[in-house]
Amino acid sequence: MLPRQTRIMTKLRELALRNSSTNSIVGNQLKHRYGFHTIRQTCTEFPRKLKKTERKPWVTNINELKRIGRAERKERQIVRERILQPPQNGLLVNELIPVAHQVNADRIQLFTCVSKVAQSIAIYSCSVCGEVHIGHRPHKIRTCNVMGSAASKEHCWRRGAVEHVLPPVESFHLYDRLGRAVSHNERLQVDRIPAILELCVQAGIDLPEYPTRRRVFPAYSISGRVIDFEKRFPKEDAPGEDIYACGFWQKRNNISDDNKSVDMQPCDLQATAVRGMEAWERMRSGASRLMEIYAAQTCGYCSEIQVGPKGHRVRNCQAYKHQMRDGQHAWQEATIDDVVPPVYVWHVRDTQSEKPLVNELKKYYGMLPAVVEMFAQAGASVPNDYVVMMREDVAVPEWDEEKLVV
Repeated sequence: MLPRQTRIMTKLRELALRNSSTNSIVGNQLKHRYGFHTIRQTCTEFPRKLKKTERKPWVTNINELKRIGRAERKERQIVRERILQPPQNGLLVNELIPVAHQVNADRIQLFTCVSKVAQSIAIYSCSVCGEVHIGHRPHKIRTCNVMGSAASKEHCWRRGAVEHVLPPVESFHLYDRLGRAVSHNERLQVDRIPAILELCVQAGIDLPEYPTRRRVFPAYSISGRVIDFEKRFPKEDAPGEDIYACGFWQKRNNISDDNKSVDMQPCDLQATAVRGMEAWERMRSGASRLMEIYAAQTCGYCSEIQVGPKGHRVRNCQAYKHQMRDGQHAWQEATIDDVVPPVYVWHVRDTQSEKPLVNELKKYYGMLPAVVEMFAQAGASVPNDYVVMMREDVAVPEWDEEKLVV
């Protein structure tokens, strides 16, 4: 009885496959006959702004994170010593120390180039939603859709600054990377510095104004707890020296003076833009390489970031459902866009034209990061990674011709 049923089911399966293949061939012939064929999309989608109720996408799949957590809990039940690899054991990765110095140098050069180019190319920022536009004539695209905006969704433009092109993203400076997290009561006692600079400091850069602990002997892990056999404060660390008790609420000029340390000679605008574009690419690629080894955490609902193996415990999150978390952040793995956020703006093809970008033709316009758009308008060539987003291959019709476009 069983072999007969098996033969019947096999015949039915072969008949179904034959019919499906025939239908697919006929369907394809009909589609090509009547012109209903699919065209591969040649342009990538623009970055979508997340809603306030949406969480940032996970870098690692949530199921993989659960599997890793179960394996770690099972490992902690076994009392044995586990040897850690740098930088989990507190030591530096020697191969990444030159990369950290290069990223810091590119950061300083990028800030200098943006400041130079901003003197010739106008920066506009919306006073309601914060959208940025690069160029002389601000666009007329009605995308101001936040609380307090006008009914027409038009932007209220005002002159911007370098901070709108390179938004500052700060992180708590950690003296000991393997130490405990910053508590809520210590939020005014620990300095906050740019996250990209904190990443370079943890990767091997030594700054006198921001001391950090450099271990000589590695730390070990026993039952999930990190055991350190070194003294808490070695003599060469000199605790208390060069540490200011003012906190970060007082404006300190160390970072700004460091950014202005590169004194560029007076030269043409295009050469400055080319150097800035190269510094932007090197900084992002170097920071991405550092973040593969030195972890950074970000909140899934707000822009808070903490460079280190774990997030801080400061309860200052005001994003979605922060009451359920008692103001604490929903930490997850950070990406390069969290440390160096690209502010996307509408791409202006013809910088000499007096006509602004209009709302009726916005589907034909491209977008670029604000830094790339500024350097592109100054004469620098756009990297290949952003060529598709520019939509240079899409012809923009006139306003009265848009209704004739098929």
